[in-house]
Amino acid sequence: MAQQAVRRGRGERAGLSRQQILDAALALVDRDGLKSLTMRSLGEELGVEAMTLYHYVPNKDALLDGLVEQVLTAATPAMDDSADWRTALHAYATTLRAGLLRHPAVLPLLTSRPATTPATLDDIEALLRLLTVGGFPLGRALHALNSVAVFVIGHATAEAQIVVAAEEAGGADWLAALEAERYPLLIRAASEGVGADDAERFAFALDALLIGFEALRSG
Repeated sequence: MAQQAVRRGRGERAGLSRQQILDAALALVDRDGLKSLTMRSLGEELGVEAMTLYHYVPNKDALLDGLVEQVLTAATPAMDDSADWRTALHAYATTLRAGLLRHPAVLPLLTSRPATTPATLDDIEALLRLLTVGGFPLGRALHALNSVAVFVIGHATAEAQIVVAAEEAGGADWLAALEAERYPLLIRAASEGVGADDAERFAFALDALLIGFEALRSG
């Protein structure tokens, strides 16, 4: 439950930090959804007046950019120029998917707002440097990194939104009851329970992407 807002002067900083504000904003969005996030509601969450927050985030857009930063920077692996680009991209993709599934309310921001904060740009620069050191021309490095990001965001969006019960249209029981002569492979897949695991599908497609990048990085 939100704390009672404490009245403070406009210039008083209340002992907060930008990181504390972003952490509280992410927790609020996780609990109540993206539409619930306003400077007033966040101030109530932190026990301060909304005006106090503007010392740390200049406006609502900067707050939303900070939420994007929270998810993206948490996924970036520790690395230096000697790191293997395949290992780094694999770790980035799997960690980003896990983060997006923990914070599904942030997904619309990832599809509508570019990464613009210094922290997110620093991580993008580091990943591009790793790829170029690994033999990618700069253009292909950008293509590879963007392809991975779009794949992960799209897959996580589908996972977060599409939940089908077995008996519903598209579910395993529904598929198993299809016309056998017309759809034998779909019925077999439903009966055997193959090809339906989200994590398995994600890992398969990610491996395929990385294998393709290796083959095409300098060709």
